[in-house]
Amino acid sequence: MALAAVVFDLDGVLVESEHLWEENWVAYAARHQVEWTAEDTSTVQGMSAPEWAAYLAERSGTSETVEEVERAVVDGMIASIEAGEAPLLPGAGAMVREVSAKVPVALASSAARRVIDAVLATHDLTGEFGATVSSAEVARGKPSPDVYLEAASRLGFGGEQCLGVEDSSNGIRAAAAAGLTVIALPNPTYPPKPDALELAAAVASDNDDVRRKLLGYLAGEPAEVAP
Repeated sequence: MALAAVVFDLDGVLVESEHLWEENWVAYAARHQVEWTAEDTSTVQGMSAPEWAAYLAERSGTSETVEEVERAVVDGMIASIEAGEAPLLPGAGAMVREVSAKVPVALASSAARRVIDAVLATHDLTGEFGATVSSAEVARGKPSPDVYLEAASRLGFGGEQCLGVEDSSNGIRAAAAAGLTVIALPNPTYPPKPDALELAAAVASDNDDVRRKLLGYLAGEPAEVAP
């Protein structure tokens, strides 16, 4: 079946923001005299906002509700975005614009809706996407396939008709489980595990490389761009 659409992840693919999430989780836990560890970050990466907020609430022992925990962290993220602390990764804007000029594109992110909208508006990318989905809007977060299936569906396609771009273990697993042909852009700070990386059809070195690989696959030339 021909590949006819592309679904992008957000954090670590389009913007450099994974560290901001960790900073906000660390800060929230610290306010409750709890040390948030790298293992905690690894555990929650890919979770939807309600999922990681529930984990953080339990981990920190807070008396706040899960909704209040989520709001506190997301408020911190929005402040960071508005302060210019979530820049586009090199080549990301050109990649999205060039690909969206050829085929429909969507976003499938674990970020909260407010964060997705703020990032895309800040970088003038909102109009490039035919659909954007937060994993909070589906039943299960990554590594379950729900957010990718929903994003593909909103574009009018099945997962097997789409390419996906992901940087993390759980993201790669989610996109692959949804049937997408996955291009991995390994996150240098939080590299995907080998078993997840094996699920990718191609591994890219940067977003310029991702762009070339996407355009190759869309032109029906996967042999030229596969690793």
